[in-house]
Amino acid sequence: MKYVLELNGITKRFPGVLANDKVDVKLREGKILALLGENGAGKTTLMNILYGLYKPDEGRIMVRGQPVEIHGPNDAIARGIGMVHQHFMLVPVMTVTENVMLGVEPTRNGVFLDKEKVAARIREISDQYGLEVDPDAYIKDIPVGIQQRVEIIKVLYRSADILILDEPTAVLTPQEVEGLFKILHTLIKMGKSIIFITHKLKEVMSIADDITVLRLGHVVGSITPKEATLAKLASMMVGRNVNLVVEKKRAKPGKTILQVKNLYVRDERKNLTVKGVSFDVRKGEVLGVAGVQGNGQTELVYALTGLLPMQGGEIRLLKESFHHITPRRILEQGVAHIPEDRQRHGLILSFPVHYNLVLCTYYQPPHASGISLQENRISKNAEGLVKQFDIRTPGILVDVSTLSGGNQQKVIVAREFSRPIQLLIASQPTRGLDVGSIEYIHKQIIKKRDDGTGVVLVSSELDEILALSDRIAVMYKGQIMDTVEAGKATRESLGLLMAGIHPSDTPGRKERRS
Repeated sequence: MKYVLELNGITKRFPGVLANDKVDVKLREGKILALLGENGAGKTTLMNILYGLYKPDEGRIMVRGQPVEIHGPNDAIARGIGMVHQHFMLVPVMTVTENVMLGVEPTRNGVFLDKEKVAARIREISDQYGLEVDPDAYIKDIPVGIQQRVEIIKVLYRSADILILDEPTAVLTPQEVEGLFKILHTLIKMGKSIIFITHKLKEVMSIADDITVLRLGHVVGSITPKEATLAKLASMMVGRNVNLVVEKKRAKPGKTILQVKNLYVRDERKNLTVKGVSFDVRKGEVLGVAGVQGNGQTELVYALTGLLPMQGGEIRLLKESFHHITPRRILEQGVAHIPEDRQRHGLILSFPVHYNLVLCTYYQPPHASGISLQENRISKNAEGLVKQFDIRTPGILVDVSTLSGGNQQKVIVAREFSRPIQLLIASQPTRGLDVGSIEYIHKQIIKKRDDGTGVVLVSSELDEILALSDRIAVMYKGQIMDTVEAGKATRESLGLLMAGIHPSDTPGRKERRS
């Protein structure tokens, strides 16, 4: 059996953490190897070693049967290894062409940048692999799915034939994921070999030729999709049986807690993105808001949490209007917020864990006395929440930036759920999380619902919307297409609404509504 890449006995230590412990990974030529594991299992560390961003403490790397030393990304690129990072390395104010040529700028006559030559090569790569990218487009103006294609073009432009994709679907819509998988199959047909880092079980089963599972820095097993089941992979990942089905009782909705009437909102660029939206939420129910990312859901949540002003309409929590209300006042009214961008809106990355756990209440007793913080109370609060919400951290005094994505999300959930709340606004609450963390957060959301909290769940994951919601509102181009009972909804019917096609449209004239 021919291996294009072998990692043998790779070990990497950080202060207080054994990130990789004698890890063995083998990639077959012309195949897709899925590297599966929980957040913090050591997947990204291992790939950063392969790409030369970290140096292993022990172990050997073999490329096409030959031992190699990789001291930096340039060494990796020279050996045909390219990496697409989870957080894209693109300059928003530059064009696709300018981003692709960064670091390898060709010139005419040794003086002028030859952008035309690069653009022509981008078109060749786009045609060859079905990537469909406009070389002249600015990164800031293209969707995230197209930005990812730019990252793939960058590594292909540098002649990579071993591609590392780190959590490539974490920020993609279902439609973009489908498009990415078509591209990956084309890459394989053209002779490339791919390492696909993920924690999404269904994707692994549909895309991988081989699967290697990491847990707590160790390889716990390798398997093929034919031998695997979703339950078996989940168990390998987390070391226990995982319930992949959300268990919930029938909702018992109470009085209306949130009313949104004819709401209009502009985004940060002053574009009108929410156009006359109306809905209500009752105590003890989950209203799911479905839709392809970029159809106004983000701005809707920003308006509900005071991060963007309303341009028209009304938001009322019980009897209080949100007009000209501050985010702090909204929090004090019993609104909890799990933001879609946990690092931008949910945490202060340079602050330690125990401070992040009191960001909403640090100025109130018992965490403060007058203008003085009560450090002992804050620490005691953090110790209790770390234990209660199973936050895996070396300690409460480490910066929250050092935690894995799943544990950062648990910090937010612990903080928001540990105070009295009437309304929970959860936006993409499990984006980028592993199956164990997803199971945990889903249970916490349903527990809050059963305790009488009203929940607005915004998610681009249809499985999540269907599993958690009692009613589902579908947004398209800033408007709500329809609101349906979750028990009567299907993936197909929701998919039509997400594409702007209403069930009342006749088969002969299924038009996209604007």
